[in-house]
Amino acid sequence: MVQLGKYYPPAQGGIEQHTRTLAQGLAQLGCQMAVVVVNHQDRRGRDVTYRPVAVTADCQEWDGAVRVYRAGRWFHAWRTDVCPRLPALLGQLQRAFRPHLWHLHAPNITMLAALCLVPGLSPLVITHHSDIIRQRIGKYLVRPAELRLYRRAQALVADSAAYAAGSPLLQRFRAKVFAVPLGIDVTAFSQPEAEVLEEAERWRRRYGQPLWLCVGRMTPYKGFDVAITALQQVPGQLLLVGSGPEEKRWRHLAERLGVQARVHFLGAVEEAVLRVAYRAATALWFPSRNRAEGFGLVQVEAMASGCPVINTAIAHSGVPWVCRHEQEGLTVPADDTDALAQAAQRLWQDAALRARLSAGALRRAAEFDTRLMCQRYLKLYQRVIASAHKGQPALCRRFAECP
Repeated sequence: MVQLGKYYPPAQGGIEQHTRTLAQGLAQLGCQMAVVVVNHQDRRGRDVTYRPVAVTADCQEWDGAVRVYRAGRWFHAWRTDVCPRLPALLGQLQRAFRPHLWHLHAPNITMLAALCLVPGLSPLVITHHSDIIRQRIGKYLVRPAELRLYRRAQALVADSAAYAAGSPLLQRFRAKVFAVPLGIDVTAFSQPEAEVLEEAERWRRRYGQPLWLCVGRMTPYKGFDVAITALQQVPGQLLLVGSGPEEKRWRHLAERLGVQARVHFLGAVEEAVLRVAYRAATALWFPSRNRAEGFGLVQVEAMASGCPVINTAIAHSGVPWVCRHEQEGLTVPADDTDALAQAAQRLWQDAALRARLSAGALRRAAEFDTRLMCQRYLKLYQRVIASAHKGQPALCRRFAECP
């Protein structure tokens, strides 16, 4: 089986990590797995994701039992990688290995174009992680190809039923839409090594309390600017984990607001450091502002660490469904710095509330374990392959979690 993603670790991002987690988990269940992505590193190993004219090369590697093919790109424009050799690579894999199933992670304009140029790749499953939100013109330009490919797919998957119900694209194909939530290795976060707990205590002494945390790629929809602005009304320090094109602008924002001494840009970090951050933090702030955020996998990582979450009420997104208001965290309106600050103040001043949400978060996180996710996907794959042999799509009655 072949997973078609945008990038692959060490590239940062929730969907990048999900692609790896799913491929590794399915390999452990006995599937032969390959992944095809765009190579985000140049020949010196530098991350050039957001550099328009940076060229990368084709390469192959093994990640445990998973074969990873990274297609070289010529340039990057309009949030899209141009990879002229990608269709040929997909054709070579089809001829050499005859995969039982192809699985596309979308939105992914680069792979979408390649699949349209290689029409024989079947059966096809598409996980629709989010609608195209920011590219207001681009989404209409790609819509004809998108519709053609989604019509061709045997099954479409959303990360939550809530997102599927609010997606105009998925609603057009609702008879073959399934919901399969993302998953993580919950145990790695819920049962950390003693060294992680010791380092978390050192972080608390170094930064003091309260200690607020944001994790994610630094792109506009993540809303870290809302967090920086809200810090003016809240005591404590704010740790920002991740990197991306908005980092420079957000550093200037912190300086302009006079909170630069309390905002710490940590850059991209290894998972071990991330687990320390969750354990040290008073809460994770998750201020994403629109439906480009379809799920929020870092919420699950925080919850599995017993870290309460303050997230945003994005309509028809899985974000407030993953971490529910007053059960595992607090939910505030998107783009509302006052509401975020008030929720943080409430959480900091009420130890009983923090303890209750922390306990709820640990319970809820168990529902997003990677083993459950992989088992659900494997059952869906089996259903798709069986239906494809009959020349039919895999149909469901409603947007529901795949059993």
